[in-house]
Amino acid sequence: MDNWRLQPARDLGLPLRDRLRSLRRESGLIETIARLGWWSAVRSYLAVSHRLTIRGREQIPAEPPFILVSNHTSHLDTLVLASSLRRQLWDRVFPIASGDTFFETPMLSAFAAGLLNALPMWRHNCGSHALRELRLRLVSEPCAYILFPEGTRSRSGTIARFRPGLGMIVAQTPVPVVPCYIRGAFEALAPGRRLPRPRKISLRLGWPLNFASVSNDREGWNAIAERVEAAVRALAEGTHEAAPPPPGTAEQVTARR
Repeated sequence: MDNWRLQPARDLGLPLRDRLRSLRRESGLIETIARLGWWSAVRSYLAVSHRLTIRGREQIPAEPPFILVSNHTSHLDTLVLASSLRRQLWDRVFPIASGDTFFETPMLSAFAAGLLNALPMWRHNCGSHALRELRLRLVSEPCAYILFPEGTRSRSGTIARFRPGLGMIVAQTPVPVVPCYIRGAFEALAPGRRLPRPRKISLRLGWPLNFASVSNDREGWNAIAERVEAAVRALAEGTHEAAPPPPGTAEQVTARR
């Protein structure tokens, strides 16, 4: 039997402001209870106000690590993706949120960290060290991420080009990436609107993709971004079925080059 060791929290000793904005942040009992109540209320709200339907929930891995990746048109997107998870995972999933939006003030930071369990990613000051830290936490903890590789919400409702940061997190790791497509969130709460409208929202999840054999370099990162973007676009068009990816896709993308 392994010897039990007491290890201090990784955010121990950080001032509250820094702790809320830290990629090493850990949750306490009060935060966990508050988060359980928050996500339960969110799930009920989405079911009643937006008649949320989810297709392909069985594609989500039973345990972390994994990443849910989706198109991004609305602040509702994170709520929709988190609502697709089992309650047991709500304290182990971290939405990757814009630090410039959700962590600028103490009140917003407390909301994003305490209830959403979000980790900040700064659009204008995102170095490779931050992505390496996210990669290490994902695999070693393990945990799950909600990630929007477009980098920001679409102002037109269409899917923009995926950025290679996702590849820097998952290249040469066994972490599954689950492509997702959200329909209706743009109509419910488009960028610029303050209050959501009662529009129907649907979520479709595709077969998990694995990039363990893709090289951990710029070429590999770009290949991963392109592959996941193609899977999300296929879900939008209804051509990505809930079945294993065909030979020569994710796992063999580097070998073909």
